[in-house]
Amino acid sequence: MTAVTTSPPVGRRVRSRPGALLAVVLTGQFMAIMDVSIVNVAAPTIRADLGASGAALQLIVSGYTIAYAVLLISGARLGGRFGPGRVFQLGLALFTAASLACGLAGSAATLVAFRLLQGAGAALMVPQVLSTIQLNFAGASRARALSVYSAVLAGGVVAGQVLGGALVAADLLGAQWRPVFLVNVPIGAVLLVAGRRALPAGRGPAGRGADVAGLVTLAVAVSLLVVPLVLGREQGWPAWCRWSLAGSVVAVALFAAVERRAAHPLVPGRLLRAPGLVPAALGVFVAMVTWGGFLFAIALHLQGALGYGALAAGLTFVPGGGGFALLSLTWRRLPGRAHRPLILAGFALAAAGYLGVGYAFAWSATAAGVALLALAGIGLGAAYSPLFTVALAGVAPADAPDASGVMAMMLQLGQVVGVATFGTLYLAMAPSPDAIGVTCAWLAALALAGAGCAAPLLRRRPAAAA
Repeated sequence: MTAVTTSPPVGRRVRSRPGALLAVVLTGQFMAIMDVSIVNVAAPTIRADLGASGAALQLIVSGYTIAYAVLLISGARLGGRFGPGRVFQLGLALFTAASLACGLAGSAATLVAFRLLQGAGAALMVPQVLSTIQLNFAGASRARALSVYSAVLAGGVVAGQVLGGALVAADLLGAQWRPVFLVNVPIGAVLLVAGRRALPAGRGPAGRGADVAGLVTLAVAVSLLVVPLVLGREQGWPAWCRWSLAGSVVAVALFAAVERRAAHPLVPGRLLRAPGLVPAALGVFVAMVTWGGFLFAIALHLQGALGYGALAAGLTFVPGGGGFALLSLTWRRLPGRAHRPLILAGFALAAAGYLGVGYAFAWSATAAGVALLALAGIGLGAAYSPLFTVALAGVAPADAPDASGVMAMMLQLGQVVGVATFGTLYLAMAPSPDAIGVTCAWLAALALAGAGCAAPLLRRRPAAAA
């Protein structure tokens, strides 16, 4: 890979080792994604050890996701103002320290607080990954970096399931659940040292304002959406969840009004006019809704109806994650004219995989079902990676932080919406053997809708980077 040779922001040190830079930021991304799922399998052990109530356990598992999703755009804007390298290091330091504190927590309340802090660290760190790629790579090098980025996302989700189950089962030194947090500490420490040499240390472009009103209204809007989606299912969707979801629509409208009058809007109008950004972002959102919902529903089915343990269930997902990663790394070998049609074909393959898994896993996890799980992963990888490349291809370097925040938020919100929607659908029908089949049928229909969201990209002239 070769670094971009355009003029860097003021004060930034230009690096001659883009491979080292990419390794640092993607390893940080891997840890952040892994921590979304690694705690799920440790939840019963945490509850028994700390005596956590049901509500506290929900916040231990989901507090990370809430803080992460709510603060993503704020983290992106801080990266644009102070430089992505600086803010990545700050987020990594906070994430690592919070992971240590989580691993040493002596009560459920302190663990909830440190999980929220860990999510805040991830929200500072993650948007800088895409910004760093956008600012330091160009053309084919950027597309390759984004392909590796997509593979890391797939690997992080699966690794969280497998590693969480393995660490809890091993009960290292009698530490029970604590290693699922402590595993981040040595990795984070190494990255902090490596990042001092590999990451650019300059500030963002001069004159970039904070848009405090936009940050506040967007944080309120995302909070009103995410909190009920994360907590509502376990609480039986009480009235406050419905009011909160309705309030999120009002808050989004208020955010749009604030942005129209802002001197330095979080989402500049020129960003939304970047070629292909809006349909690609919608496609990414739908892809993540289906993938997040699919993995969660299958995990519920494997560990519930089929009686799998946490580790065995995690290992079942390896072919799906492997298929996603494989296509993410290899799709660019196809001729350039096939890249955008590949997005639609990928959604169609994913739909076929979802339908097949729903049928094959109804009574047992058959070999055919595992193969279809890999097909679903291949399809989502074929759609997702080109979508990300197209979304960022037409974005000017000055808008890279804001574009990164938007794409990271679409990714995270998609996962949250998918888990809440399709987890609720599955549980509403379980233990009926039809539960997984019906859920996967709706997932397949949504995947085909994702192809419709991305269809306008076929009418655009492909950019050089795509």
